[in-house]
Amino acid sequence: MKMKLPLLLIAVVAAPLAVASVLLAAGIKGNAPRGQRVFAACAACHSLQPDKNMTGPSLANLWNRKAGGLPSFSRYSPALKSSDIVWNDQTLDEWIKDPQHLVPGNEMTFDGIKDAQPRADLLAFLKEAQKGSPQTAQQEGGPRGGMMGGGMMGGMGGMMGGGQVPNLKKLYSAQRVQTITYCKDTYTVTTANGRARQFWERNLRLKTDASDDGPEKNAPALVDAGMMGDRADVIFADPSEISPFISPKC
Repeated sequence: MKMKLPLLLIAVVAAPLAVASVLLAAGIKGNAPRGQRVFAACAACHSLQPDKNMTGPSLANLWNRKAGGLPSFSRYSPALKSSDIVWNDQTLDEWIKDPQHLVPGNEMTFDGIKDAQPRADLLAFLKEAQKGSPQTAQQEGGPRGGMMGGGMMGGMGGMMGGGQVPNLKKLYSAQRVQTITYCKDTYTVTTANGRARQFWERNLRLKTDASDDGPEKNAPALVDAGMMGDRADVIFADPSEISPFISPKC
């Protein structure tokens, strides 16, 4: 029994090191140019410029940063903020592989990259981007759009826009908007069921519908848009309702 406990402790301590060296042991080396192509799927939600936040936080100066710890980004999930994770090669690889496995309950709408090679390529590109000019990488990654940019998401937008228009005269509590507040780059929309949802300012669209299907006056409706859960429309009965309904609050 005296010999088993130290061996067990050694195994527990060594486990994270083994995970960190999986890519190296497998002979997988990241390729930054290939990683830039992988990043095209991230560029719709993440910038490489310091403190330029989008749907997600800026990825500039990412290494050795505490998860949920970028001061200029205000939409982190409670799960990520309380995770005590610091971003490094190991934690970033695990996050990119399966965000929900690493931090259960986080709100990142991304299933992960299961193949080790593109993960290694993406990390190699992100490391290079920390050293060089992020503007070039952002411009080259952004227009391609990947799955979440102008490609797949653009197609989804077309499908979502082409369906039947919902009747907004009678709303569920999850649709009936009670308040909208605005702080920096974030709208917080609170509905009648008590839920407060935060949206990056470019992901929340303010619309009007004066038709028979539109909402009642001063009873705006929250309608989900797209397939990722991070975009929505708030639909008012009349344009004059919009400005008075939104309050600055930080």
